[in-house]
Amino acid sequence: MPAHLKKIYGDRVRVRACGLCVRDGHLLMVNHRNLTNGNFWAPPGGGIEFGESAEATMAREIEEETYILVHPEELLFVAEYINAPLHAVELFFKATYISGEVKTGVDPETSAADQIIVESQFWSWDALQTMDKNELHGIFKFVHKPSEILDLRGYFKL
Repeated sequence: MPAHLKKIYGDRVRVRACGLCVRDGHLLMVNHRNLTNGNFWAPPGGGIEFGESAEATMAREIEEETYILVHPEELLFVAEYINAPLHAVELFFKATYISGEVKTGVDPETSAADQIIVESQFWSWDALQTMDKNELHGIFKFVHKPSEILDLRGYFKL
Protein backbone atom coordinates (compact mmCIF):
# COMPACT_ATOMS: atom_id res chain seq x y z
CA MET A 1 0.00 0.00 0.00
CA PRO A 2 1.41 3.39 -0.98
CA ALA A 3 2.41 5.68 1.90
CA HIS A 4 -0.22 8.32 1.08
CA LEU A 5 -3.02 5.73 1.34
CA LYS A 6 -1.58 4.28 4.53
CA LYS A 7 -1.66 7.77 6.03
CA ILE A 8 -5.35 8.17 5.13
CA TYR A 9 -6.67 4.67 5.87
CA GLY A 10 -4.02 2.83 7.87
CA ASP A 11 -3.23 2.12 11.50
CA ARG A 12 -6.72 2.83 12.81
CA VAL A 13 -10.12 1.19 12.89
CA ARG A 14 -12.33 2.52 10.14
CA VAL A 15 -16.10 2.00 10.40
CA ARG A 16 -17.62 1.90 6.94
CA ALA A 17 -21.18 1.80 5.60
CA CYS A 18 -21.62 -0.06 2.30
CA GLY A 19 -24.62 -0.54 0.04
CA LEU A 20 -25.83 -3.50 -1.97
CA CYS A 21 -27.81 -1.93 -4.79
CA VAL A 22 -29.35 -4.23 -7.37
CA ARG A 23 -31.01 -2.92 -10.52
CA ASP A 24 -32.42 -5.23 -13.19
CA GLY A 25 -30.42 -8.18 -11.86
CA HIS A 26 -27.13 -6.25 -11.75
CA LEU A 27 -25.13 -5.35 -8.62
CA LEU A 28 -23.54 -1.90 -8.32
CA MET A 29 -19.76 -2.24 -7.85
CA VAL A 30 -16.72 0.03 -7.68
CA ASN A 31 -13.16 -0.85 -8.74
CA HIS A 32 -10.28 0.50 -6.64
CA ARG A 33 -6.57 0.77 -7.37
CA ASN A 34 -3.60 0.55 -5.00
CA LEU A 35 -5.53 -1.36 -2.34
CA THR A 36 -4.40 -4.71 -3.78
CA ASN A 37 -2.00 -5.79 -6.53
CA GLY A 38 -4.74 -5.73 -9.16
CA ASN A 39 -8.41 -4.96 -9.50
CA PHE A 40 -10.46 -4.71 -6.32
CA TRP A 41 -14.17 -4.68 -7.04
CA ALA A 42 -16.43 -3.98 -4.05
CA PRO A 43 -19.90 -2.66 -3.34
CA PRO A 44 -19.67 1.12 -2.87
CA GLY A 45 -19.20 2.46 0.63
CA GLY A 46 -16.95 4.42 2.89
CA GLY A 47 -16.12 5.84 6.27
CA ILE A 48 -18.76 7.10 8.66
CA GLU A 49 -18.15 10.71 9.68
CA PHE A 50 -18.73 11.87 13.25
CA GLY A 51 -22.41 12.73 13.69
CA GLU A 52 -23.49 11.04 10.44
CA SER A 53 -25.76 8.01 10.56
CA ALA A 54 -24.64 4.78 8.93
CA GLU A 55 -27.60 4.93 6.54
CA ALA A 56 -26.79 8.52 5.49
CA THR A 57 -23.13 7.54 5.01
CA MET A 58 -24.07 4.65 2.76
CA ALA A 59 -26.28 6.84 0.55
CA ARG A 60 -23.65 9.63 0.40
CA GLU A 61 -20.83 7.23 -0.46
CA ILE A 62 -22.83 5.59 -3.26
CA GLU A 63 -23.60 8.99 -4.74
CA GLU A 64 -19.93 10.11 -4.49
CA GLU A 65 -18.56 6.93 -6.04
CA THR A 66 -21.22 6.18 -8.68
CA TYR A 67 -23.58 9.18 -9.07
CA ILE A 68 -26.49 6.85 -8.24
CA LEU A 69 -29.12 7.94 -5.71
CA VAL A 70 -30.37 5.21 -3.36
CA HIS A 71 -32.68 4.77 -0.41
CA PRO A 72 -31.18 2.90 2.57
CA GLU A 73 -33.01 -0.24 3.61
CA GLU A 74 -32.22 -2.82 6.31
CA LEU A 75 -28.82 -3.73 7.67
CA LEU A 76 -27.94 -7.14 6.19
CA PHE A 77 -24.57 -8.11 7.69
CA VAL A 78 -21.28 -6.91 9.13
CA ALA A 79 -17.82 -7.78 7.79
CA GLU A 80 -14.54 -7.15 9.60
CA TYR A 81 -11.23 -6.98 7.77
CA ILE A 82 -7.92 -6.93 9.65
CA ASN A 83 -4.70 -6.98 7.63
CA ALA A 84 -2.22 -4.37 8.85
CA PRO A 85 -2.16 -1.52 8.19
CA LEU A 86 -5.91 -1.83 7.42
CA HIS A 87 -8.67 -2.57 9.91
CA ALA A 88 -12.23 -2.02 8.74
CA VAL A 89 -15.63 -2.82 10.22
CA GLU A 90 -18.13 -2.70 7.37
CA LEU A 91 -21.90 -2.42 7.76
CA PHE A 92 -23.64 -3.73 4.64
CA PHE A 93 -27.11 -2.35 3.92
CA LYS A 94 -29.59 -3.16 1.22
CA ALA A 95 -29.90 -0.05 -0.97
CA THR A 96 -32.89 0.61 -3.21
CA TYR A 97 -32.12 2.37 -6.50
CA ILE A 98 -33.88 5.73 -6.85
CA SER A 99 -32.32 7.44 -9.89
CA GLY A 100 -29.21 8.28 -11.86
CA GLU A 101 -26.96 6.79 -14.48
CA VAL A 102 -23.80 5.17 -13.19
CA LYS A 103 -20.61 7.14 -13.74
CA THR A 104 -17.22 6.69 -12.13
CA GLY A 105 -17.08 8.98 -9.14
CA VAL A 106 -14.32 9.88 -6.73
CA ASP A 107 -13.01 9.22 -3.27
CA PRO A 108 -12.86 12.74 -1.78
CA GLU A 109 -10.10 11.70 0.63
CA THR A 110 -7.62 11.25 -2.22
CA SER A 111 -6.39 13.80 -4.76
CA ALA A 112 -7.10 13.53 -8.47
CA ALA A 113 -3.55 12.26 -9.05
CA ASP A 114 -3.89 9.62 -6.32
CA GLN A 115 -7.54 8.70 -6.96
CA ILE A 116 -8.35 5.13 -5.92
CA ILE A 117 -11.75 4.90 -7.65
CA VAL A 118 -11.09 3.82 -11.23
CA GLU A 119 -14.43 2.43 -12.42
CA SER A 120 -18.04 2.12 -11.30
CA GLN A 121 -20.66 -0.06 -12.95
CA PHE A 122 -23.53 -2.46 -12.51
CA TRP A 123 -22.36 -6.07 -12.96
CA SER A 124 -24.68 -8.93 -13.88
CA TRP A 125 -24.70 -11.89 -11.51
CA ASP A 126 -23.38 -14.05 -14.36
CA ALA A 127 -20.45 -11.69 -15.03
CA LEU A 128 -19.59 -11.58 -11.32
CA GLN A 129 -19.66 -15.37 -11.27
CA THR A 130 -16.84 -15.49 -13.83
CA MET A 131 -14.59 -12.95 -12.08
CA ASP A 132 -11.50 -14.01 -10.15
CA LYS A 133 -12.58 -14.12 -6.48
CA ASN A 134 -9.26 -12.47 -5.59
CA GLU A 135 -10.46 -9.36 -7.45
CA LEU A 136 -13.74 -9.24 -5.51
CA HIS A 137 -14.40 -7.99 -1.99
CA GLY A 138 -13.72 -10.76 0.52
CA ILE A 139 -17.38 -11.12 1.44
CA PHE A 140 -17.97 -12.94 -1.87
CA LYS A 141 -15.92 -15.86 -0.48
CA PHE A 142 -18.86 -16.65 1.80
CA VAL A 143 -21.29 -17.34 -1.05
CA HIS A 144 -21.47 -20.03 -3.74
CA LYS A 145 -22.81 -17.61 -6.32
CA PRO A 146 -22.69 -13.79 -6.21
CA SER A 147 -26.46 -13.24 -5.92
CA GLU A 148 -26.40 -15.01 -2.55
CA ILE A 149 -24.67 -11.95 -1.07
CA LEU A 150 -28.16 -10.53 -0.50
CA ASP A 151 -28.99 -13.53 1.71
CA LEU A 152 -26.02 -13.12 4.08
CA ARG A 153 -26.82 -12.27 7.69
CA GLY A 154 -24.59 -11.92 10.72
CA TYR A 155 -20.90 -11.19 11.23
CA PHE A 156 -18.12 -12.26 8.86
CA LYS A 157 -14.39 -12.07 9.56
CA LEU A 158 -12.47 -11.54 6.33
